[in-house]
Amino acid sequence: MKKIMVIALALIMMLSCIACANNAAGNNANASDETPVLKVALSPDFAPMEFVDTAKEGQEQFVGFDVTLAKHIAEQLGMKLEIEPMSFDACQVAVQMGNVDLGISGFSWTAERAENYLISDYYIAGDNETKQTIIVAADKAGQYTKAEDFAGMKIGAQAASLQELLCNEALPEDTTVELFKDINVAVVALQTGKVDGVAVADGNAEAIMANNQDIGKSGFFFDVDPKYENNVILLNKKDEELLKKVNEILADCMANDMYSGWYEDAKKLAGIDTAQEISYTDDGKAQ
Repeated sequence: MKKIMVIALALIMMLSCIACANNAAGNNANASDETPVLKVALSPDFAPMEFVDTAKEGQEQFVGFDVTLAKHIAEQLGMKLEIEPMSFDACQVAVQMGNVDLGISGFSWTAERAENYLISDYYIAGDNETKQTIIVAADKAGQYTKAEDFAGMKIGAQAASLQELLCNEALPEDTTVELFKDINVAVVALQTGKVDGVAVADGNAEAIMANNQDIGKSGFFFDVDPKYENNVILLNKKDEELLKKVNEILADCMANDMYSGWYEDAKKLAGIDTAQEISYTDDGKAQ
């Protein structure tokens, strides 16, 4: 009887050890899953800042300067990056509603954004924001050198963008500014003659032209106020502590001259065959 009891106790202890080991393994697995997530909204229709490499899958398909920056910020914060693709204006709404932590999508400072968001310090993506132009059909490239040349024309711009603001400020009153949710649709409208030109950042113009031989630069550049130069990150008004950390990371990036290399890499990648500017709906579905 004693032998049976000893054996039974031994079995119980062995099963307990196995259960403890399993629990420990489970806890370790849970611990690995508990890495905090940094949700970043972006609109991947804006090469070389954010676009899609169709040769990749999942989150890795999103590439470009802003994606590199988002990855670096998440790494420095000890967080796992989760990219939320959506239309450009939806990115801003998502930040304002608190559905994402950051909006990193080639945003410029504007007075309206300053009222509705916390705005990071500037980061520098080459001349992407310092030079703003209008693209036209390739056979008309270089024919428009001043704002008055666009009188009576229909010029496309992305809704809620710096380009919309610049068009309204600089172009003649009889110029019609046609707004589009994403740049891809505006480019197609240009190619099909529905608009005469599209206002874009110069870096974006280069990327568009690299993949569309029927498009060229008009020859016109907007006068860009220094306050609109370079880019910023948008945060919800409640996230002051996160803003402080983000600004510290941006300052370190600037001090260590990380931006120039990231921008050159993004420009090269924007010219490959598998690079595409993908449009997304407000709820994050590709179209």
